[in-house]
Amino acid sequence: MTQSIFWFRQDLRLRDNPGLIEAAKQGSVLPIYILDDKHQMGEASRWWLHHSLQELSKSLNEKLVLFKGDPLTILRKLIASEGIGAVYWNRCYEPWKIKRDQKIKEALKKEGIEVQSFKASLLWEPWEIHKSYKVFTPFYQKGCLALPPPRDPLLKPSQIALLQTTQGETLELLPKKNWGDKLKNEWKIGEEAAHHRLATFLQEGLPYYKGGRDFPACPYVSRLSPHLHFGEISPYTLWDALKKERDEENVSHFQKELGWREFSYSLLYTFPDLPNKNFQAKFDRFPWKKDPQKLKKWQKGQTGIPFVDAAMRELWQTGYMHNRARMVVASFLVKNLLIHWHEGAAWFWDCLVDADLANNSASWQWVAGCGADAAPYFRIFNPVTQGEKFDPDGAYIHQYVPELKHLHPPHLFSPWTASKQVLEKAGVELGKNYPYPIVDLKESRKEALKAFKSQSGL
Repeated sequence: MTQSIFWFRQDLRLRDNPGLIEAAKQGSVLPIYILDDKHQMGEASRWWLHHSLQELSKSLNEKLVLFKGDPLTILRKLIASEGIGAVYWNRCYEPWKIKRDQKIKEALKKEGIEVQSFKASLLWEPWEIHKSYKVFTPFYQKGCLALPPPRDPLLKPSQIALLQTTQGETLELLPKKNWGDKLKNEWKIGEEAAHHRLATFLQEGLPYYKGGRDFPACPYVSRLSPHLHFGEISPYTLWDALKKERDEENVSHFQKELGWREFSYSLLYTFPDLPNKNFQAKFDRFPWKKDPQKLKKWQKGQTGIPFVDAAMRELWQTGYMHNRARMVVASFLVKNLLIHWHEGAAWFWDCLVDADLANNSASWQWVAGCGADAAPYFRIFNPVTQGEKFDPDGAYIHQYVPELKHLHPPHLFSPWTASKQVLEKAGVELGKNYPYPIVDLKESRKEALKAFKSQSGL
């Protein structure tokens, strides 16, 4: 029997964990997590990771060992001190992690250590789809669905012989300021919480998903994204659960959203500069503006546009933002304010508990118009009409912009158009307890179109 290391990464679970299952079959297992902060996580992600590791450790009888630093150095030290003969892990797909893992695998194999990696985080790995698709629909239909269907999820090991070591260290993931406290009541974290969240969504959200997922005040989205990102639940578990549902229309729509996740990872694998460089090089000449003051107001939800402000405050207060709102605030930043999508991606990276390099990069480029299968440059979301359509009774805005709680539709979506009497009755004083708009929506749209058209080829 072999003593092995199982290296947890973005797979913080026992169920449907092929690498852990294989390690448990071979003999005793030392479960470890290594914080390799070469590309530092945002504050919200670190907060989530702290609590997720706590939950994982509980499920491993508090025998999960934590490290930070260079993984190869740490693994070599453990192999020597603990008599380890094999190392197992599940694959990650960020470009720097692929390079790192290849280096580790080659080095340890040369030193006589068995090393195996497993497919656990994606339904279809990028290299399984032989063509490099740049448009989602053919990627999903001809690339993904043409392949054998995803396997069934695996049961957790019935028994794991866990090794103990006196090594390990504290990761100090929590932010120094206690702002993370506001998230405690918003989320239940860990593998059990993820499965409970899935069960709740299947019962309460899925039946209304296709039509209801665009309404941010309604509980019809899954909110599984952070659980999926940290691997507290696997995409195979989601896919399998959906197969058992009879609501074909809503099921296929949610499966397509899982396909978008796969598409984002395929893009990141094929174009490793996706987080930094425009997918479409013609956007390299685009005349972005630098406006720290307006950027700050956007970040803090003080733009004077209620639907935008509600969304940005939802992000700040909960570590999450509804998908429809994400598209609207992103469009507002890059098209109405003409501020570079890098700024928005960086803010989301720091504030979202589901911050994911592939999804964040691909989605911001999509909204900006410079990505793969991107929204055309002339598609500029109007945050007033978006509010009117997807928050018709104003519940979302009232929840996150309480200074407007007595202002009602239609004036709620554009307070600057309301009469003095309406504003006084609602207790709203523009410029004092709620800001004037930081930009004219109509004029800024014209300016954006002019800027896009001024660039050759746009």
